[in-house]
Order: sequence, then structure tokens, then C-alpha cells
Amino acid sequence: MLDSPIFEPRPDADAAGARHYGIWTGHRIPDDRSSWHPLVRQFYDYWRGVAPPGRLPGRQHIAPEEIVPLLSRLWMLDVFRDPLRFRYRLVGTDITRSVRRELTGMWLDEAQPESVGNVNLRDRYRFILETGQPTWRRGSTLWDRDPSHRMVENCLAPLAQDGKTIDKIIAVSVIFDANGGEL
Repeated sequence: MLDSPIFEPRPDADAAGARHYGIWTGHRIPDDRSSWHPLVRQFYDYWRGVAPPGRLPGRQHIAPEEIVPLLSRLWMLDVFRDPLRFRYRLVGTDITRSVRRELTGMWLDEAQPESVGNVNLRDRYRFILETGQPTWRRGSTLWDRDPSHRMVENCLAPLAQDGKTIDKIIAVSVIFDANGGEL
């Protein structure tokens, strides 16, 4: 059985997959998350736990002191619309070390041009914004990083100050070397 959404998708977003989100079409977080990295699982469970009933959590629900083990791997994007763009609100030290520069305050498309050119990345952000659902991924890194940082496991989740209009995306990323060793 799959997790039920904590938030009902907007009426203009068809959760059944009528909208096309590439590989994210029909994406659901599984009930069995035992294969997930413990920090990624902790992040997802925390995000679900702070959500008000039937609504998305907002930044005001996130208490950094409650997720200290995640902070160095946490990152957050502000969502801007018309045109749709994302700006790094914060980037944890492990992420900064991996990408070899500070990203806080930078536009996503300028900091990581791959986010515009890679359809899977674009579709992932669009899926989150239009369905209000989180995503999980484990695989090769898609961005310019330290060459020894080859794999990533991450979970991206929407935040909405008013409980429904997504204004931020919060995420945690765990980086691994080519042999699967955690960095």
C-alpha cells in the first residue's frame, strides 16, 4: 500500500497522471522506506509529522533544533512565479562542500544550469509544485560536484505558508562516492 497524500492536489493538477511529468508521472512515496538512508527517512517522516491535518507544512512548522542531524545536508528553495524560478534560501555545509561553492542566495538556473536543461530535473520540480507531493530519488549525481561525489539520495518536499500554495521546496541530500560509501 502506498502512502496517502497529506495534501490533496490542486484541482488543476491531475494526480492520476493525466498531466505528464516525465519519469515523475504517477510518482508515489512507498510505505516501505526501509531501504532509504536513515537521514533521508528521518527528513521525510519529520516533514509529514509537522504538516497540519489536510494541509502542507510551511516554513513556520520547521524547527531546525528538531532536525539537527539533517542540517548540514538540508537545502531549501524559494519559489517565484511569473516566470517560474527558484532561488536557494539556504544550503547546508555538506552540500556546499560537494558543489564546491556557496549557493545560498543564488538562482537555481544560474547556480546549476543543468536544472534547466535536464528534463527530469525540470519535471521533478514541476511535479512537486503542481501535485503538492514530495519526491525521492537515489542515483547518479546530475549536477556539477566534486568528482568523487558520484551518487546522491535525496527527498524533496513542498512547503506552503498558507497550507496550500507552495512557496518553498525543502530537501535533504546524502552524497556517496562511486563505491557507495557515504561522504
